[in-house]
Amino acid sequence: MTAHPPTGLAAVFFDLDGTLIESADVWDDAVRVLARTRGVEATEAILARTHGLEVMQAMHLLHEEFGWPPDGLLADAAWVAQRAADTFRRGVILRPGAKVLLAKLRAAGVPTALVTSSYREVVEIVLDSLGRANFDAVVCGDEVDSPKPDPEPYLTAARLLDVDIRACIAIEDSPKGAASARASGCTVLYVSEPDTYTNAHAVTDSLVEIDPITLARLVRHASGWP
Repeated sequence: MTAHPPTGLAAVFFDLDGTLIESADVWDDAVRVLARTRGVEATEAILARTHGLEVMQAMHLLHEEFGWPPDGLLADAAWVAQRAADTFRRGVILRPGAKVLLAKLRAAGVPTALVTSSYREVVEIVLDSLGRANFDAVVCGDEVDSPKPDPEPYLTAARLLDVDIRACIAIEDSPKGAASARASGCTVLYVSEPDTYTNAHAVTDSLVEIDPITLARLVRHASGWP
């Protein structure tokens, strides 16, 4: 029997870091070590500003913050990405409810896309744990001209899946990622502690209770559809 997606839900877009996998500590650790090699400290406040950025954006931020010469941007981005990749090769920790939700969407026949600021090299490693078959499209941070918070990544995902962005929902955990999704025209479900972000259409503290029917209802409500 062919599965039929819930009415009004064309596709679900997933952020990766912090949404489907526990990775903030991985990236933060890489940035901390890089900063220490230069004799400075990447504070929690600085690290928080890098969350949701692709690695070159994060390196621009650090170089401006610490006054590092710009000719080292590419090398620093490559170093941080490689350190993160090495950590993920030793194991990937999935967020609670992530695999179950992906399985439910597959069973319901809902197209999915992974829309991430992480580079393809890192994403390929993580996909082995998440399951490549769980995604109909993958958009990485080094495969778009303008990464998050620009809407291009989500517009690209909608184009790859050939779906109406207004009937899609993005699941995000960072303000920059949510801003990208909202600017693209899709509904935004923010996964974080309550009251930490107010520009999403809905907020949840976990993926555990989320299912295709809930996501379809959010899209219909945000779009004003019956």
